Amino acid sequence: MINKELLTKNGIAVLKLAREFISLKKDDRIEPVGVYAEKFHLGRGTIQSALRFLEETGAVKLEPKGHLGTFIEGLDYRKLWDVAGLGSVTGAMPLPYSRRYEGLATGIYKAFEKSGIPFNMAYMRGGYKRLEALEQSKYDFIIISKLAADMGVLSGKDIEMVIDFGNYSYVKDHKVLFANPEDSEIRDGMRVALDKSSPDHFILTTYECEGKEVKYVELTYNQILKSLLDKKVDAAIWNIDEIEDRNLSISYFDLKNLKAVKLKEDNTKAVLVTKKSEWGLRDILRNVIDKQYVIEIQKKVLEGKMLPNY
Repeated sequence: MINKELLTKNGIAVLKLAREFISLKKDDRIEPVGVYAEKFHLGRGTIQSALRFLEETGAVKLEPKGHLGTFIEGLDYRKLWDVAGLGSVTGAMPLPYSRRYEGLATGIYKAFEKSGIPFNMAYMRGGYKRLEALEQSKYDFIIISKLAADMGVLSGKDIEMVIDFGNYSYVKDHKVLFANPEDSEIRDGMRVALDKSSPDHFILTTYECEGKEVKYVELTYNQILKSLLDKKVDAAIWNIDEIEDRNLSISYFDLKNLKAVKLKEDNTKAVLVTKKSEWGLRDILRNVIDKQYVIEIQKKVLEGKMLPNY
């Protein structure tokens, strides 16, 4: 029914209004008919017909309030999405190797499930790689740490933080791990693991080793722990979540470098990032993803009260 209607001369108005309304929410005031007519270069009658169509199909429920204007009483995002002719939303986040990441992925999936908007998540190691993929428009959004996002903004990337999920939504903490249980701090001559594809790991590691003569051993993040256990490296900065999840018996200590310690809080925050130029998508994601809902789901997964589902 909808597709046939979109073949008529009113189709373009329906499509554009649907895309407009996806970025709105209940109780928002819509623009006057004349404003939409001018914005879309269409006649007022065409806009009015398109509004009627969206109401008749149940995609939107409008409430006129006289001189105050017309307000949204209800929205069916799935119907609007279909009418707007949009495909699946795609995101990318770290590999879910920790229960915390599993909880975050589950929360985001559940949020999209509630809205009915089709969604796919890819899992990609390395914050730099996710930022690069976003810039190349391979994904609509990515999940990285606030520390990595701030670095991206400062370097002039076309990105914007849309949702900050708060402290400990990304990782619980980073610690310094040692192959030798008798070690408690990084010393000259040590072999230190370094993952250059991760902004967080690169910054925290280089800060912690500042002023020391160490040998960096370049590894991917998933190789670091095994290399440490096999004593191929002497020390590594590591996400404490995996140590606790796997009940590993390995010595670790707090970061000591003041610059690294200062950055630790932003490093624990997960943020959802889009291209700054994709302003329409930003508003849609803010409506679809309820931050508090995602955090509550993550907490349930962390506490074992909900099975991960992503």
